[in-house]
Amino acid sequence: MKKILIAILMMAPMSLCAQKFAHFNSADIIPNMKEYTTAQEELQAMEKQYTDDMKLMQDELQKKSEEYQKEQANLLENVRARREQELNDLYTRLQQSYQDNQAALQKAQAEKMNEISEKVLAVVKKIGEAGGYVYIVDTSAGVIPYVSTSLSTDITSEVKKELGIQ
Repeated sequence: MKKILIAILMMAPMSLCAQKFAHFNSADIIPNMKEYTTAQEELQAMEKQYTDDMKLMQDELQKKSEEYQKEQANLLENVRARREQELNDLYTRLQQSYQDNQAALQKAQAEKMNEISEKVLAVVKKIGEAGGYVYIVDTSAGVIPYVSTSLSTDITSEVKKELGIQ
């Protein structure tokens, strides 16, 4: 029984040496993907639309505010109060629109980046299964304190090739 136990303990380190590890750098992959470029263009177009909408609302608020300032002295109290309320409502809508636009932009960005990340992950998983790797880590994540490049295989070029990136 002791001999079997000793044999198992001696084989354990050998089996650890046979395991394969790999790493890749997503920061070198993702910005080169056509999906990333397309997503960035779509997000920029969305941001421009939101900016244009906000500019129109700001212009309307500015115009109404200037009109009110000119007429303020000649207005009846109830008309002045109604106009002030209209200006406050416009300002509140402007602020709410800004917040809504920012939230929508962040959500769209998160969704697009999630799609891209899932595509990269699927390719990494495919390469990992085909290559028999035990672990594959992303060195650009910043979470990994150290990756030995001499004991780990860099599969960044394989991931790029699978994604059609030169």
